Amino acid sequence: MLRPPYIRLLILLGIVLFPLFAFAQGSYIPYDRDYYHKIERYEILRGKNNPVFHTGAKPYRRDHVAHFLDSIANDAVIRTSIDRFNLAYLSQDNWEFVSRETPLSEKPLFNSIYKRPGDFAYYNSEEFDIHVSPVFYLNGGVEPDNERNPNRFSRGLVVRGSIDNKVGFYTYFTSSEAFFPSWVKDYSEHNGAVPGEGFWKEYNGDGYSYFSALGHVSFNITKHIQVEAGHDRNFIGEGYRSFLLSDFSNPYMFVKLNTQVWKFQLTNIWSQMTADVFYDRGRPTDGKYPQKFFAYSRLGMNIGKNLNLGWFSSVMTNEVNFNYFNPIIFLRWVEQQQGTPDKVMLGLDGKWIFTPGMELYGQFALDEFVFNEFFGIDGKNSKRNKYGVQMGYKYMDVLGVSNLDFQLEWNQARPYTFQEKFDYQSYSNWNTPLTHPRGANFREFIGVLRYQPIPKLNLTFTGMHQLYGADPDEATNWGGDVLKNRLVGSPTGLFNNVIGQGIENTVIQSNLNASYMLKHNFFIDASHTFRRRTAQDLGSPETSQYLQLAFRWNFTRPDYNY
Repeated sequence: MLRPPYIRLLILLGIVLFPLFAFAQGSYIPYDRDYYHKIERYEILRGKNNPVFHTGAKPYRRDHVAHFLDSIANDAVIRTSIDRFNLAYLSQDNWEFVSRETPLSEKPLFNSIYKRPGDFAYYNSEEFDIHVSPVFYLNGGVEPDNERNPNRFSRGLVVRGSIDNKVGFYTYFTSSEAFFPSWVKDYSEHNGAVPGEGFWKEYNGDGYSYFSALGHVSFNITKHIQVEAGHDRNFIGEGYRSFLLSDFSNPYMFVKLNTQVWKFQLTNIWSQMTADVFYDRGRPTDGKYPQKFFAYSRLGMNIGKNLNLGWFSSVMTNEVNFNYFNPIIFLRWVEQQQGTPDKVMLGLDGKWIFTPGMELYGQFALDEFVFNEFFGIDGKNSKRNKYGVQMGYKYMDVLGVSNLDFQLEWNQARPYTFQEKFDYQSYSNWNTPLTHPRGANFREFIGVLRYQPIPKLNLTFTGMHQLYGADPDEATNWGGDVLKNRLVGSPTGLFNNVIGQGIENTVIQSNLNASYMLKHNFFIDASHTFRRRTAQDLGSPETSQYLQLAFRWNFTRPDYNY
């Protein structure tokens, strides 16, 4: 098991070393698909990789984003009033690192509250910089076939800043009570965890109460090497989903090393995750939950002006192995030399901005490989050939319409991918997948259309089609549930395992959302979701209609597209 002293030792070493080698440093911006899209679209419109950071490893540092915003301030991609508004909005959000002038609020409260549009209160000097803002989310909705109409109330605080302009810090915490839409509730009941949150308590019978706490400390030990220690999530890739590492599971404790030199970026993550959870009457209960150790490495490289490729390896193990702290990317080689049965994943990802405004991207994550079976020499559709594949396309300013952006993505994972035959080695954390919400044994198409007709209004339409195979009971394993042992309960032999085996399900889902920014980072959201599921064990299609209105302040818009 990974003991806290290992993490404390790494943090202590960093704290001891950073005063000797530190450089200017900003905290990381929490991953928000809507927010990050506004940044990434300008890179695609320019038609070349930005030289400041690699977009395949998220989240990004504030000072890096500010540097990129400064570089495009007078670029041709900022050509409309909406572009200028977005540039000003992003710059104001990171004003302490932007070299251009960002205006103060016209009417601050008591001449001290909201002097800056994005900060409830702040203090900025060469020695100490701090920004404090409230976090608020309130929504109410109607879902006719749900016994209780969904609603959610979250409130909290976010604090960020830096010390001596060399150590960045960030903390975020909220307390929430929620009644979820029917399919989210079903997912939570099946996994025993709230997606993205993990631990929960019962609230008013069929509701959920939970506390969210995120935070990190970051600093440079050389000009090109940055360290981050925190409790948060990470996202790898260019897509809506990720087969390498996504933001879907509960936050986890990690230490991250980012090394960026010339055209290369090496990202190393060492983490402690929750392997299993104890329940009492169907709810999480007290106890020392079993832990597991996760090591991840990705080497990204810019090739030419518009191509980026990344190679990754990761290992999941039920006990600490000091050899995995080696920052080299060849974790499979390390695992083989140790003779351990730990779960190793390998693969690659990439993006190609083949023309200004258009990008192709993809991922390939390999769980297991047997040559004769992979190529069908000894038999087809082997259980031991487990992998996930993603292919995607982005088109900015569709047909010349400013701020009309389109994304199309295809994902699929073969049965038994991310499962493991040894306890506490599956690709999961707190009973939820570390990658795609569906786990494995599925095929999916997702389309996202974004339009910003006026500066403060954003319209987003998301369409999804999924085909997946489900298990009829807990004892049967058709390869979709990453928490199950891949050698136990399988009805098939070695061959003839195909996507959708088991109880075949088809899901069609659409979501239309309108977000209006009334004040800086204060949004009013109105959305409609349609979901239709057909399955072999359903007498008729299961249809849901969900209409909601929400108010959010410094809060990421919830995503229920799974």
